[in-house]
Amino acid sequence: MRPINDTHSKTIGYILWIFGFTGSHRFYYGKPISGTIYLFTLGLLGIGWLIDLFLIPGMDRQADLRFEAGVVDYTAAWILLTFLGILGIHRMYMGKWFTGLLYLLTGGLFGLGYLYDFWTLNRQISELNASYRG
Repeated sequence: MRPINDTHSKTIGYILWIFGFTGSHRFYYGKPISGTIYLFTLGLLGIGWLIDLFLIPGMDRQADLRFEAGVVDYTAAWILLTFLGILGIHRMYMGKWFTGLLYLLTGGLFGLGYLYDFWTLNRQISELNASYRG
């Protein structure tokens, strides 16, 4: 049985863990500082990456408690950001059409907006989901 506030997927977390030396699974679970450290140190030289194999269930539980479930799906937004983020497709999915088109025309605001979204996407989605509730 899935928890009521199941915002993140362990399956996606483990898939991203395969590329964990880039910090992608840590960004997904709302840990941008350690995600950035992993990005620049290749997963703490592979050691942190291996340890994270066992930490993913805990990171998933923390993300489920920390972020607001709702209409906007975290997994869909993260997949769109990861693969089409420079085109702003993830922002359009979240209903942010103006900035989505801006990203499309400027290459994710020359890549800086793309990086900003890796740091803040979970919070953006959580705020949107909370606003839809009223």
